[in-house]
Amino acid sequence: MIKNIVLDMGNVLLSYDPFVILNKVCETEEEKQLIYTHLFASDIWLMGDRGEIKNEERYDLAKVYLPKELHPKLKECVENWKICMQPIEGAKEFCLACKEKGYHLYVLSNACNLFYDYFPKFYDMDLFDGVMVSSDVHLIKPDHKIYELLCSTYGLKPEECVFIDDHWENTEAAEQVGMKGIVFEGDYSILNEKMQLIL
Repeated sequence: MIKNIVLDMGNVLLSYDPFVILNKVCETEEEKQLIYTHLFASDIWLMGDRGEIKNEERYDLAKVYLPKELHPKLKECVENWKICMQPIEGAKEFCLACKEKGYHLYVLSNACNLFYDYFPKFYDMDLFDGVMVSSDVHLIKPDHKIYELLCSTYGLKPEECVFIDDHWENTEAAEQVGMKGIVFEGDYSILNEKMQLIL
């Protein structure tokens, strides 16, 4: 019996598209791809998500891979990428409906230290029975240990949890530790249909 609904944050509760800031800051496709490759798609980004560095430290680590003339644009991307984060249509209504039905809600997110700057602007933290951010625990999905830590921290039984994420490898890992997994495809009406097959 499912009692707990665990949600990813990026592209499930809030949209995350680095090209929102890249399109604003950069003038050419080449500039966008250079900064995307050496910042957002690099291990430097993952270091922030693992809590090994703070967000602001990403700039000094990434700038060595970019021509000097791109450094101001890189800095702006590091400092202002939070504009990428916007509510996904239907997400809040889904959460409220789940709470009304008696389910417990949890967030399990790969995110850096800035999570607590932007997420509470869009969601009341009290809506959730627990929140686990990768940079706080120095683990990132799809490492099995972060799912196990979520369960041990909040006293959850994996078989009573459904985990929703936009990456199949993360839902697969959740299933490997005993949870049900659903890949979110960007549409809450489709998600509701998938949930009916599990709940």
